[in-house]
Formats: sequence, structure tokens, C-alpha cells
Amino acid sequence: MMVEVCNVCKRYTEKKLTVDNVSFSVEAGTVYGLLGPNGAGKTTLMQMISTLLKPTSGEIYIAGLKAPKDTLEIHRKIGFLTTEVKLDPGSTPNKLYDFFAELYDIPKETVKEKKQRDFDRFGIMPFADKRIVDLSTGMKQKVSICISLMHEPPVIIFDEPTNGLDILTSKQVTDYLLELKAEGRAIILSTHIFQLAESLCDVIGVLVDGKLVASGSAAELTEMTGSKNFEEAFFKIYSEYHKEQ
Repeated sequence: MMVEVCNVCKRYTEKKLTVDNVSFSVEAGTVYGLLGPNGAGKTTLMQMISTLLKPTSGEIYIAGLKAPKDTLEIHRKIGFLTTEVKLDPGSTPNKLYDFFAELYDIPKETVKEKKQRDFDRFGIMPFADKRIVDLSTGMKQKVSICISLMHEPPVIIFDEPTNGLDILTSKQVTDYLLELKAEGRAIILSTHIFQLAESLCDVIGVLVDGKLVASGSAAELTEMTGSKNFEEAFFKIYSEYHKEQ
């Protein structure tokens, strides 16, 4: 398994667990989706998997490495992207790419070729020397993706990868994720968008109030709940497990 999450909990206050005893695993060449409403604990869970937060209890393994003990080695194995990433507004895509390539110890002789390939894929090249502050939301997201994945990590962790993007940019991002899956990467993404979860994810984990209450493919969850479609299945699962605070 490329990712193993074992009985993970996160507590910010004594009264409530934000993430409550969550366990799942992700194989290479698989997209695992975490689906739930805002406040379900998706972002907190993603941040723990990416080592930005330490679990209150439980264990997380990335490519056989244990977090947080092997944090530095794990960082070379993962690409993590969230809509909360803030790029230096005064910098440019060109400068940021070169800066992070140096941090990742990517040989200088290959950086130019990788940058050309990545920027061409997402149409960044015409904007390569424009300041980040002057770019659209979609273009900033595409620059962030290029930076997050330039070291070609085997594990990719995306928190709401298409949030705030227009239709065309969303299609570019989802097509790229399918290519990465075909290359054998293990991908975890969180979303609250049914269509994205249904079209991209091999396995969907439904997160309700911090608990992973159901998992399976969209078809399996639909059949399991006796629903007409996946959206209806989600709301049946949510209604069954959500408790008003």
C-alpha cells in the first residue's frame, strides 16, 4: 500500500473529535476520494496525511514511511496541493518554478525541459513572466499544480483540486489526474462535488462529522443504499449518520 491511515484521530477541544478514528488505505494507480460537506474533517485529515498536522492518536504511513517520524523522507514522496496555498504575489511562475526545483534538488540541466513540458500542458508559458498577483485564480491553481508535482512524487494529495475553477480549467486538472493515475500514482483527493468524485475516484470514503461512515465505488454505494444515483446515495448516508450538534 502506498498510503495507510490507521485509526487516526484529531482533537482540538476536549468535547469534540474533528477526525474520529479514521482508517483507509490507497494502492498505487488508485484514486481515493474523501467526500463530505464543509466541516466534515476532510482538510484536517488531508493535512495530517501530508504531515502538516500531527494526529492526536493513530498512525499514518506513506510508501512505508511513518509520519511524523520520517517527515523529511515523506516530503520527497508526496505532492500536496490545497486551495489555501499562497504563492508569492510579487514573484512569477518562472521564478517560482526555478526556486522550488532547487529546493527539490532537481538537476539544473533538466529543469528547463521539465518547465517547458509542464507550462505547455497548462498554457502557462504566455504568463510565465507575469506577477502572480496579476494572474487569474485558475492560472494560479495551474502554477501551484506544476510546482507541487515537479518532483514526480508517487503519492499525490489534493484538497479540493477544482474548487473555484472554471469549467475548462477543471477539465484540464481532472484529465491530468487521470494521466497520473495511469502512471501508477496513488492519489487522494477531497471534494464536495459529486460529479468529480463519481468520475475520478475508484473508491470514495464518505466523511460525516469526522467519521468515515461508508466507502466503496460510486456504483457500490448507490447499490448499497438502494438509490437511483450516487448523489441520492450520499444524502441517504449523510442523513443516517449526521447528528445535529
